[in-house]
Amino acid sequence: MGSMAKDWTVQLSAVNFRCDVCKHAWEDEPDLIEEAPELAHHPYRYFGNCPACQAEHQPQAAWARALMKAHQNSTGPKTAEGLAKVGRNLEGHPNAEAVQRTRFNAMKHGMAAKTATYFPARPDKYSFCGACEVNRTWCGQQAACVKQTEIFMLHHAAFESRNPRVLAGIHADLQAGLTAMLQMLMQQVLGDGVVITQPRVELDREGNSQTLSYLAEDGIRKYIYDRQAHPALKAITDFVSRLGLSMGDLGMTVRAADPDEADAGGVLKLDAKTQETLSDFNTRMLGVMGGARDMLAAAQKATREDPVLVEHQAREGKS
Repeated sequence: MGSMAKDWTVQLSAVNFRCDVCKHAWEDEPDLIEEAPELAHHPYRYFGNCPACQAEHQPQAAWARALMKAHQNSTGPKTAEGLAKVGRNLEGHPNAEAVQRTRFNAMKHGMAAKTATYFPARPDKYSFCGACEVNRTWCGQQAACVKQTEIFMLHHAAFESRNPRVLAGIHADLQAGLTAMLQMLMQQVLGDGVVITQPRVELDREGNSQTLSYLAEDGIRKYIYDRQAHPALKAITDFVSRLGLSMGDLGMTVRAADPDEADAGGVLKLDAKTQETLSDFNTRMLGVMGGARDMLAAAQKATREDPVLVEHQAREGKS
């Protein structure tokens, strides 16, 4: 027989809360309960005082309310016959899918242990924590950062299966980030100018910094400036070359766009009759080289049968 269905109209004694102020999550008895008959899944609202920042009347965690709704909407066998059929479904386990799931879980725990060496769980301590949607309380209870564990798992799966396509998503995000950095560098250079002008400063005998200046003929003091290229220009050129964004890499040069251009050097000016493909040329050369042996043999035979040579060899006593 199936178990008795839970009565979802009864007030809960322990509720999961999440503070909207400090994002702290905890489970405790509610400090305030409001009736909400308009809610179909559970006719009560729960509020609690945050133990971390002392904020009052923080609401029940959204995922907890969604879980109650999911439990009530869940379907499954309720009769003895249905429960018995579900039990028979477990025969033959573990199957291939269950084995893969077990291997995935083992890899996940192993990767968490390895990731903890580099990225132990430290909520809001890393630079990338600001945009992370993981609950901070739950994150602090883990051995390692769950986001970095995912990256470790993908790389290990790619190397074990020798399938670089597994890393396509990570590489796409990385390429997009590098391109965004390149655009920001260019915007900064365009805003500052390609040449940076700074007053020349040197130290005097007492070690004090002095701005170099001189008195012009008109009696006005003028300062000496140093001009140098913007330091971000080198980073831009490195990004362009490493990302393959130069004109040659993109095929946007004049020679690449119009190979028949008269001024384009390095291009043979051949008409349609004299043009020859590389494969045809190789075929013709193989035929020529194949007949070279026969040509040499015929030449040697003609030399031996030459009457002048035969008479000369007879006179000299050579056979």
